[in-house]
Amino acid sequence: MESSIRIGALISGTGTNLEAILKACENGRINGRMVFVGADTSNAAGLKRAEKRGIPTFVVDYSRIIREYKKNPDPRHLPEDYNSEDIIRRQSLFPKDSDPRQVAAYFAARAMAESELLSRMADYPFDLLVLAGFMRNLSPYFIDRVNTDPMRLRIMNIHPALLPAFAGTDGYGDTFRYGCKVGGCTVHFIDYGEDTGPIIGQRAFQITETDTIDSIKKKGLAQEWELYPECISLYAQNRLIPVKRTYTMKNGDIRQRTVVKIADPDE
Repeated sequence: MESSIRIGALISGTGTNLEAILKACENGRINGRMVFVGADTSNAAGLKRAEKRGIPTFVVDYSRIIREYKKNPDPRHLPEDYNSEDIIRRQSLFPKDSDPRQVAAYFAARAMAESELLSRMADYPFDLLVLAGFMRNLSPYFIDRVNTDPMRLRIMNIHPALLPAFAGTDGYGDTFRYGCKVGGCTVHFIDYGEDTGPIIGQRAFQITETDTIDSIKKKGLAQEWELYPECISLYAQNRLIPVKRTYTMKNGDIRQRTVVKIADPDE
């Protein structure tokens, strides 16, 4: 029998996806238990969902930490293991021709917040970290300290669009404004870019002439609350296998990408 996995969650808002995951753990749909819920602001209402269940919570005030670092950007305040050149070389959030000073300042400030986040998480050993409406991009500094095994990715996210379309913060809004006839949501593992990581699962819904942005969000959330627990359950069953694939394009270019294979239950 598979052992129960320990799940940590990061949120920024009301935590409706968190609630769906918690209920799925409680009713046995996910063979796992939530061991902590962290937030980047004390105003995250979803923290109460964990607190009423007796789940440990904490807050790392990203805005305060970033603001204070910008006021006094002393490199001596950075984590001892922070390597700016290495982070900038591996990141995919900014184009390669971006101002290197701005990029360096961005990642340094976030490393300050991420260092505190990692410190708080260290009190609660976990197997999987789920982002449930966590509105912060994670840097290579944080990701590499969670994903210590390249064959066991450990940071999962849900996005309100059918990736790779409409990455960013307003997936349903972008879908609606583009005039799409189909919308949806995507669960994926995190990588160094913005919503560019290996896709685990997707669900779609029809968009009609009578739909509004509010009705599209309602349809999307209903799909999210089903899809996210389903993908976490597959993780708990050890059925999500990262596979590196190489593709040769018509022009001869070689492209590589990590994709997720969903193994059969008997494999």
